[in-house]
Amino acid sequence: MRWFAIGFLAVSAAWAQAPAPAGAVGEQEQAELSKAIGESTGSPVDFIRAVEKHLEKYPQTALRPQIEKSLAQAAMEANDSARIVQYGVRLLQAEPANADLPLLDRVTRALLETDDAEAAKKALPLAKRYGAAVEARGAHAPEGHLSAGQWAEEVSKGRARALVLEARATGNAGNPEEAAKIAQRAWEAQANLESAREVARWAARLNRTAVAIEFYANAFTVEEGRGAESDRAKDRARLGDLYVKAHGSEKGLGDLILQSYDRMAAMRAEHLAKIRLMDPNIGLTELADFRIPEVDGTGTLSLASLKGKAVVMDFWATWCGPCRVQHPMIENVKKRFGKSDDVVFLSVDADDDHGVVGQFVKEMKWDHKVYYDAGLGVMLKIGSIPTIVVLDKTGRISSRMTGFIPDRFEDMLAQRIEDARKN
Repeated sequence: MRWFAIGFLAVSAAWAQAPAPAGAVGEQEQAELSKAIGESTGSPVDFIRAVEKHLEKYPQTALRPQIEKSLAQAAMEANDSARIVQYGVRLLQAEPANADLPLLDRVTRALLETDDAEAAKKALPLAKRYGAAVEARGAHAPEGHLSAGQWAEEVSKGRARALVLEARATGNAGNPEEAAKIAQRAWEAQANLESAREVARWAARLNRTAVAIEFYANAFTVEEGRGAESDRAKDRARLGDLYVKAHGSEKGLGDLILQSYDRMAAMRAEHLAKIRLMDPNIGLTELADFRIPEVDGTGTLSLASLKGKAVVMDFWATWCGPCRVQHPMIENVKKRFGKSDDVVFLSVDADDDHGVVGQFVKEMKWDHKVYYDAGLGVMLKIGSIPTIVVLDKTGRISSRMTGFIPDRFEDMLAQRIEDARKN
C-alpha cells in the first residue's frame, strides 16, 4: 500500500531553506551543511554520511531535530535498518502525534527483523500506534483521487499490515498464543500473502500443524504481487516440511494446493463483489470496462460504448488555475470537430472533494456533461492536473498531454485527435 511517503531530499530541502533560530546557528555551520547536502548528489547513502559527519562536528547544533528527521527519511530510502531504528524511534518518541504511516511501518518492521524479545517490546507500541493511525486515516474521505472502493481496499490492507506487525511483536515478546489470535484478525481484515504467512507462523510455533499447513498453502496460492521468488520457495518448503511431518510423505499435497487455490480464488471473488457494491470499477484491468458517473447524478457512461471513436479525456480539478485557462481552448477544438461523429470529448473531474464540483460547474456555466473519474485517473496513472489523454478508435492510448503551451495548445490537440482517428 502506498501511504504518501516523503523522500528525504524534499524534507532536507524544506528545512535547509527555512530560517534558522535567531542566533542559534552560525553562518559557517549553515554554509557547511548546505555544501554537505549539495555534494550528496541525490544519494541517500552519501547524504547520511555527510550529515552524520556534520553532527559529529556540531553535536549541539540547534538543527539536530530537523537533521535527524531527514536522516530517518534517508535511512528509509537507503533501506538501512539500523539507522531506520536509530533515527526513526527517536523521531517517533519526540513527536507522539506523528502519524506518518510509512515511517511507522518501516521502523516497526526494522525492529522486528530478528526474533529479539527486547526489540519486539519496543515494536509493540509502535505497531499499535500504526494501527490507530490507519483507522484515523480510514475515517477520512478518499485521498489521492482514489475511488471509495479503492480507498476501502487501501484501508483494509493497512489494517491487516498493522495487525501483522502487532502479532509479530506480541509473539516475539513472548506471547505466541495472543500472537496467533491477532494474526487471525489480520487475515480477517485482508486475506493476503502477509497475513496468511503470519497465521501459519504462529500456528506452527504452537504445533497446530493442520492450521499451519492450510495457511502456508494459502500463502503459496494467493493471487497478488508476490515479491521475491525466493520467498515463494520458502512458503513451498515450509508447507512441504509440515505436510511430510504430518503425513509421512508429500502424497496428496498437490490436491491440497489445488483446493487452496480454488478457495483463495473464491474468497477474492467474494471480496471484490462486496467492494464493487460501492465501486463497480475496483479491480478492473481493462479501460473499456470502466463506468464513470455524471456529476449531476443523472447516469453513468460506459467507456465500452465509445469503441470506434477517438476519445479526448480532459482531467481537471476545481482548484486548478491552468485548467480554467485551458477549458475554453478545448471548447474551440470541439468546434473544429463539431460535425464529426467519431470524436468524443469527456470532461473528467479529479477533485478529492466531490461536494464542490456541482456548484463549480454551475458557476462556470458549463453546458456540457461532466464526469467524476471514479478511479479512472489511477488506472491511467494521472500524476498531475491538467492532463489530456486521447484514445484511438480501438480504445488504446494514442496521446497524453500533461500541462499545456497556451499559444500552441489548440493546434497540438487537434493534430493528436486527427492522428487518433486514423487508428
